[in-house]
Amino acid sequence: MGEAARRIDRLSTAPRFTAADAEALNARFAGVPTLAMLRAVLREGLAGDVAAVSSFGAESAVLLHLIASIDRSVPVLFLDTGKHFPETLAYRDEIMKRLGMTNIVNLTPNAEALAARDGTGLRWSYDPDGCCEIRKVQPLAAALAHFDASFTGRKGFQSATRAGLPTFEIDQTDAQGRLKINPLASWSSDQVQSYFEATGLPAHPLVAQGYPSIGCSPCTSKVAPGEDPRSGRWKGWDKTECGIHIDGAASELPPGFDPAF
Repeated sequence: MGEAARRIDRLSTAPRFTAADAEALNARFAGVPTLAMLRAVLREGLAGDVAAVSSFGAESAVLLHLIASIDRSVPVLFLDTGKHFPETLAYRDEIMKRLGMTNIVNLTPNAEALAARDGTGLRWSYDPDGCCEIRKVQPLAAALAHFDASFTGRKGFQSATRAGLPTFEIDQTDAQGRLKINPLASWSSDQVQSYFEATGLPAHPLVAQGYPSIGCSPCTSKVAPGEDPRSGRWKGWDKTECGIHIDGAASELPPGFDPAF
């Protein structure tokens, strides 16, 4: 009797996630509290290997607090561009220590690319897109290649370009179908502020100085009351995003949370 035909091994080239997967997740979690959604994603492995991308900006602590209440070992990717305010770097260290998160990954620009394309460190002044490409887009793309999904802190109220942001979407910067999860997409500014107050989370020190959205220091300006929170980013340029995202708070508190956590 002949041997059974050997199954031919094939390398799968199918996307990790599809638009249909994202739609199904949006339908499943429609109306579900943010904390419950995050708990299911992390504990049931619905998004595979996932990392949080954080700028440690004005509102970043909210998402990190929610994630830390479930799993403090989730990798937190921070783009250390070399152009941050000193206050941001100190805030990063303070928040990670306060939340007890154990896996901060500081991503830095490729030294050769930096020397070749921004040797003077002034590319931001005449080509902000090119500066972001070297210091943010490329390092993050390389890091995220090892993950199936990422959490972001984007919210619909932050700007007109983010209005209607879904909770789950396919990362348009990734050809392999990486999932992008925006847990705070539908949160309002008031909800974010209420969460800070309810948890006792410290605010980024620059917020009180008129910076509601904080990025690299050369490209971040103060914002007047009533202006779009992101209007201080790349002021004077036809630019609203760095490129890494292109192509009811009280009820979200974990049970028995410690305000000092």
